[in-house]
Amino acid sequence: MTIETLTAEEIAKHYRDAMVSVNLLNAGKPPRINDEEWAGIVSRNKEHLQIMLAKDYWTTEDLTPLQQAAGA
Repeated sequence: MTIETLTAEEIAKHYRDAMVSVNLLNAGKPPRINDEEWAGIVSRNKEHLQIMLAKDYWTTEDLTPLQQAAGA
């Protein structure tokens, strides 16, 4: 496995980006989106979170919200 070396700022950006997925999933399906579209959105965002959870560069970030939203 390759270890990624990122700056604290880069790690913080990745965390913020992952939290966008967490917040979207936690907010639930908006009324304007049909069930099929929502299922795709949920699937893509959970996959994104699973990929992010597999990264080896996390330091002191609380990954609990990512784990919960990803169903990990």
